[in-house]
Amino acid sequence: MANDMEIPPKNPACAQDSPESVSDPADSSLKSRILSREFYDHFLSESTKGRVEDPIRALLPLEDRPGMISLLAGKPNTDTFPITSMQFTLRDPVTTDESVIALSSAELAKGLQYSGSAGIPELLDWFIGLQESNHGRKRGEGWDLCFGTGSSDLIYKAVNALLNPGDIALIEAPIYAGVFPIFHGTGCEMIEVRTDEHGTDADNLRKTLENWPEGKAKPKVLYTVPYGSNPTGMTSTLERRLQVLELAREHNFLILEDDPYYYLYFGSAPRPPSYFALERDQPEVGRVVRFDSLSKVLSSGMRIGFLSAPTCVIDAVILHTMTSNLQPPSLTQVLALRLLREWGYTGLSAHADRIAQFYRAKRDVFESLMRKHLEGLAEWSTPEAGMFFWFKLKLGDDAAGDSEAVIRTKALEKGVLALPGTVFHPGGRKTAYVRASFSLLPRDQVDEALRRLREVILDAQKEAAATIATSD
Repeated sequence: MANDMEIPPKNPACAQDSPESVSDPADSSLKSRILSREFYDHFLSESTKGRVEDPIRALLPLEDRPGMISLLAGKPNTDTFPITSMQFTLRDPVTTDESVIALSSAELAKGLQYSGSAGIPELLDWFIGLQESNHGRKRGEGWDLCFGTGSSDLIYKAVNALLNPGDIALIEAPIYAGVFPIFHGTGCEMIEVRTDEHGTDADNLRKTLENWPEGKAKPKVLYTVPYGSNPTGMTSTLERRLQVLELAREHNFLILEDDPYYYLYFGSAPRPPSYFALERDQPEVGRVVRFDSLSKVLSSGMRIGFLSAPTCVIDAVILHTMTSNLQPPSLTQVLALRLLREWGYTGLSAHADRIAQFYRAKRDVFESLMRKHLEGLAEWSTPEAGMFFWFKLKLGDDAAGDSEAVIRTKALEKGVLALPGTVFHPGGRKTAYVRASFSLLPRDQVDEALRRLREVILDAQKEAAATIATSD
């Protein structure tokens, strides 16, 4: 007879869900398409394989079993904590009416105490339901979920779980500059993958992979931001996503789907399905590692991130958490759970839709003023998600141009702060592009900023023309 009190083993292996645990009887073929735990042996880093779990933290979940009397952890007595009550005012996502929400004594005690390294179970359950609602992914399909201190925390841990020094990582570019130090820290080699207004350039990626140097190890991962990519604002089309999934199977790499702007999609066309959703109908299921964040729609300071990935990747991330920051903050999780339970899935969706339309209006204002001040001086595509415009300066110096000196020096001198495009490429190559955020500034400040930037570009064009004249 099985022992209900069995203690979890040390150094948990990649405990992938058994295919028999698939919960959808309508898709009997799904269980045969879920990748086995052995498949991921090639992908896990040596540091992950050698990581040892915290013996105390591994047993904490057993404290929640009915009837359990725990003498386990050195938890402080909650009666000694000075915070005795907590409440906040919550805006209704539909009516915008406000109501006061008070945490119960049990909720507050949980929020002020240590909790599990994966996250509070009730919050994890809520997010698993959210993934089914948004992406059609259910329990028992070879994936699991854990909570992190923002998605950046989870990206750092997942990348370190997968990459060894010398491994190859494909990095969609231009891309969020904050991920470069994460990949660089693993000692991997970053190879830039070209993008355009339709997303990852799958044809170019195919040529790169099919002409891969003989004897050189193939890439292990592709990092992509498919909705409202930072900095370009582009959203990858359904066709491109399917092509990338096909390439992942053909050339055996995992897709790191970083999606902080999923809830900020305001394009006119229907939102394309995520990689996480699409892979359920692919010949193989289990190549997508998905990072979600509610920082852009609930609170950036609360650091609400969650990871949906093959079970062995989740296990590796939890092990890393055990030996680094122990756990994500309990109070953040309790506050988030209470808020999300008050709203429900439909309430969160209504709130996200309202926020997306807010940013669409901000985008439209910014673009109208770009046309006013930068028409003929810059080129851009209209973003369909996110918070950024990515535009190319016509500097008049050469075919490629370089925005670095213009933005870091000339624009700064005129009181305009933006980012030159070079910081969004793994190798820091020269580019005439600039990233500007439209999320915060009121219309009058946008108007003034772009007026100043116009002067900067015109001055740069004059300097370039003078230089050419002198050289002739």
